[in-house]
Order: sequence, then structure tokens, then C-alpha cells
Amino acid sequence: MTSIKSRRTARAGVVAAAATALVLVLATPALAHVEVSADKPQAGATDVTVSFNAEAESDAAGAKSVQVALPEGIAPGDVSYVSGPTGWALTATADGYTVGGATLKVHQDVAYKVKIAKLPATATSLAFKSIVTYGNGDADRWIEIPVEGQAEPPHPAPVLKLQPAAVTPSSAPPTSAAPSAVPTSAAATTAAAAGKGGGGSSALWWVLAAIAVVLVAGGGYWLLRRRSTTT
Repeated sequence: MTSIKSRRTARAGVVAAAATALVLVLATPALAHVEVSADKPQAGATDVTVSFNAEAESDAAGAKSVQVALPEGIAPGDVSYVSGPTGWALTATADGYTVGGATLKVHQDVAYKVKIAKLPATATSLAFKSIVTYGNGDADRWIEIPVEGQAEPPHPAPVLKLQPAAVTPSSAPPTSAAPSAVPTSAAATTAAAAGKGGGGSSALWWVLAAIAVVLVAGGGYWLLRRRSTTT
């Protein structure tokens, strides 16, 4: 009988412990996040529409603004407002921008879009550190950079993963063709002219030799006539 009571007491203890744990879990507010996505998540892409969704964590007030620090390679002037809560607008800051306006309802998430002129060409991911401020002055700081392979930090910044930049065709100049062994028409013409010039020179020498023979023969004949006359 004592054994049965002991087992019942143990079971009751387990159930009580489980119920207590469940109550504690439900009583602990879940951490909100800021999610980010893009229509062209590729390094070097232009005119990229980036969408953000900041979960409202406060139970006391609604969100009234979201301040963002831009990642390296994106200037505040490269960002323009696309859409967001009614009446909200974008204001550039020294290191990013702020979107804000009338305070939203409690637990209403902040969904907005911006357009970025060009994403960095060599980046593999972009972290947009965000601070969500509520109507009562409270703020959620989503600024911790997650590290791959490690546990997610308590307040992770939204990170946009990027595909590698598109490969552009090579613009190297074409290689020059090997010199041809066949002489060009100009070279052939020059060679022919040189050959003609050589033949003319040879003929000239033959003419001069013939003239010399004639002169010698004439001189000899004149000498013979003179001697004959003298005799």
C-alpha cells in the first residue's frame, strides 16, 4: 500500500514539475526578430527592392520608428522609400536611415520596403542593424551580427544572404596573327623591280664592252693605214 502511495506521489510530482515548466515558458515573452529579403539578392545587383518585417515585441505600446545602420558599401543616398505603414516616411541619417511616423497599434509588426541603387559587388551577406522604438520610449536593439556555426545571439541583426556577382565576358584584345611567310604584293613588286634593275645593269656592261672593242679595232686600223702611207 505504501509502495502504491509512493508511486502516486512521484507521478504527481512529475506532473506538477511539467506544469510549472509550461507556465514559465508561456510567461516568458518570445524574442522578436527583424526579417529581411530582396527581389534580387545578388552581389552587384542594381535597383534592388529590400523588404523588412520588424516584429513588435512590446506589450505596452506600438512601434513608432525603425532606425537602420547600413552595411559597408551602401550610402544613405543610395536608399529610397518604397512603401510602409500609412503615413510613415524615410529620413536619411549619417550612417543609414530611419522610417517612422504615427505610432502603430500594440503588437502590429512594421513591414516596409526600400530600394537600394546598387549592392556591393564583392559582398556575400549584408547586415542591417535595426533599432525598433515604441511609443513609450522603449526600444528593441537588433544589432548583434550572427556568426555562422555559432548559436544565434539574443538580439540578431537582420542579415541578407547574397549570391555571387554575375560574371562579365572578358574584354581582352584579340591576339595578333602570326606573320605570313608569303611576301605581300608590295614586297613582290619591290623584288621584281630589283630583278629588272639587275638585268639592265648587265646589258649596259655588254654595250660598253662592244664600244671598247670597236674603238680598239678602229685605232688599230688607223695605225696600219698611217704606217702604210708613210712607207
